Amino acid sequence: MIKEASTEILIITSYPPRECGIATYSQDLIRSLNNKFSNSLSIKVCAMEADEVDYEYPDEVKYILKTSIAAEYEKLAITINNDKNLKIVLIQHEFGFFHVQEEAFLKFITEVSKPVVVVFHTVLPHPDEKFKINVQHIAVACESIIVMTNTSAAILTRDYGVQPQRISVIAHGTHLVPRLSKKSLKLKYKLKGRRVLTTFGLLSSGKSIETTIEALPAIVEKCPEVMFLVIGKTHPEVVKNEGEKYREMLVKRVEELGLNNNVRFINKYLDLPELLEYLQLTDIYLFTTNDPNQAVSGTFVYAMSCGCPIISTPIPHAKEILTKDTGIIFDFRNTKQLAAAVNKLLRNDKLRRSISINTLQKIVSTAWENSAVAHAVLLDKIVGDKITIRYNLPAINLNHLNDMTTSTGMIQFSRINQPDISSGYTLDDNARALVATCMYLETTGDKKIVYKIRKYHRFIKYCQQPDGNFLNYVNKDLHFTGQNEDVNLDDSNGRAIWALGYLTSLTGLLPPKLISDAGSMIEKSMPHMRTVSSTRSMAFAVKGLYHYQSVVNSPENIELIKTFANRMVQMYRHESGKKWEWFESYLTYGNSTLPEAMLYAWLLTKDAVYKDIALASFKFLLKQIFNENGIEVISNKHWLQKGQKPGQFGEQPIDVAYTIMTLSTFYHVFNDDDYRIKKETAFNWFMGSNRLHQIVYNPCTGGCYDGLEDTHVNLNQGAESTVSYLMARLTLEKNVAIM
Repeated sequence: MIKEASTEILIITSYPPRECGIATYSQDLIRSLNNKFSNSLSIKVCAMEADEVDYEYPDEVKYILKTSIAAEYEKLAITINNDKNLKIVLIQHEFGFFHVQEEAFLKFITEVSKPVVVVFHTVLPHPDEKFKINVQHIAVACESIIVMTNTSAAILTRDYGVQPQRISVIAHGTHLVPRLSKKSLKLKYKLKGRRVLTTFGLLSSGKSIETTIEALPAIVEKCPEVMFLVIGKTHPEVVKNEGEKYREMLVKRVEELGLNNNVRFINKYLDLPELLEYLQLTDIYLFTTNDPNQAVSGTFVYAMSCGCPIISTPIPHAKEILTKDTGIIFDFRNTKQLAAAVNKLLRNDKLRRSISINTLQKIVSTAWENSAVAHAVLLDKIVGDKITIRYNLPAINLNHLNDMTTSTGMIQFSRINQPDISSGYTLDDNARALVATCMYLETTGDKKIVYKIRKYHRFIKYCQQPDGNFLNYVNKDLHFTGQNEDVNLDDSNGRAIWALGYLTSLTGLLPPKLISDAGSMIEKSMPHMRTVSSTRSMAFAVKGLYHYQSVVNSPENIELIKTFANRMVQMYRHESGKKWEWFESYLTYGNSTLPEAMLYAWLLTKDAVYKDIALASFKFLLKQIFNENGIEVISNKHWLQKGQKPGQFGEQPIDVAYTIMTLSTFYHVFNDDDYRIKKETAFNWFMGSNRLHQIVYNPCTGGCYDGLEDTHVNLNQGAESTVSYLMARLTLEKNVAIM
């Protein structure tokens, strides 16, 4: 396969090692774009420099712009216009960058012949006439404008007359974090037993750190164990102009108020992993800037991404994001309000925990991965056929699978990414986990996974009853629950046969005794399975028996497969018509498994009716779930009834994964490229190519979110979703190995 040339994008920005919030922002954005799209996009940087400096830049820096020299702008414009590889220019704009050569910048942005996108990091309301004209000049010269809040977009429209359709709102990116233990982190950083208040960022008087210091006596009076962390170096420009005057003033005031035991200055630039650990151990994050026009703050959103309850002054960003469910807003420099807000949250652990969860839900859509998707969608829209967006395949990550698995098996549910042992275990989840780990062994040959395969197999064996059928629900104490009496378990039984059958097919990779034991369990289940009539139970069983047949070559096995397939044929003939080619009068979950089972039945028996129904029913299903936006599987909120339209939300990873697996099977049987294309399109649903343009797979934890709701993703990363993603990912990996 010939690899297509990458589309080159130039980002003009300040860039590390320059110490600047926008430099950090740009580096994070570029990392996220590379992680998501390095196979199709090549990101280069033009680093802006204000002074005579000699930075050692990383390899992605292609050009340098001395912003104080007018001739440099014209030179750069000519270079960009002559660079045939460059397709689009993205400018990270802050007015301070260009104040020395304002006219040169305005001329530059007009003379660049490539499409230009400008990111406004500051949008000032109520501008004077000259300022307004300059911004309008920029707006006219570029293809699109990016701002980070709806408030900024509204100001551009109201005060500058910029047309709304030319503005895109892409929130400041945030980092996904693994949600480490607050208790262990406090121990690590010598904060055991302390209630931690934190602020961070490059220090300057605009941060108004003194507001918190003046409020601390009233806080310490109620909560003596409080520790206020002031994290960050003094801003380089401040050091240049006035040295450490501001920090020294803060230290002196701490001493005057007798707060040395309650304030800790961490006077250094923290690497990102250490910073995120500090934020995760934080009980309350304080944002006290005294600039009412500060449009957005990276420190603010980083704290939110770590689940910190926020107390903030009323900058536009805070007013847009914070509600009573996600934080508290207080007036600029109002120490009494700040102290009251801190004391309110410190006294109420339940409220703080609730705010923390709500904060995570509010901010997850702004993850850097989602920011990368939003930028790619916009660039694709602007450049059109000159750019091809292809998602990278993430590395296979078993971390969350490992975290969710105890000595017993895989736990059912997770609160965010923390396993919830109170939810117990299910046969369903452990059967799917057995399939996934068998696929992992088959794909990688890594024998270390065998101990997990044994574990999931052992759990399935525990669920099998003396008469051969399987129970599904097991609590944390390994007792079967009353749910087993209230729920039809036929589908769970079918999934158990699928998993056991898949295991038996790995002859030569697994110990013979393990394969033999799985076969015995299938044989024991046969009398019960012959009585099932659930469509999906039969379909799952056919899949398992197909794999089992590769080991036993049994006429009885073939006979049972034909029995199930014939029942499904009768269902199809009863329900199908000109506009409804399906086995039932509705589409629910796991739909693709039905045509896949018919295809397996044809592969074993060569009965043409099975093949015809497999092709017709799968074609019908694909028409229901694929559209110009990609894949939108059947909503679990509103099953699709015959004659109705599909629901708009409630998409679950399990349905996307099953569809990918079925597409893979059909592709390898019929070699129809449409199946391959749809399979890759469906997998990109996990990567962010979906109705919400948000990632469903979490690369930080290796877990998968529980689905797409109306306006957000469900942050919980339960067993079903995580294993479904792994099956989908491993299906693509197997295909890569085969191709």
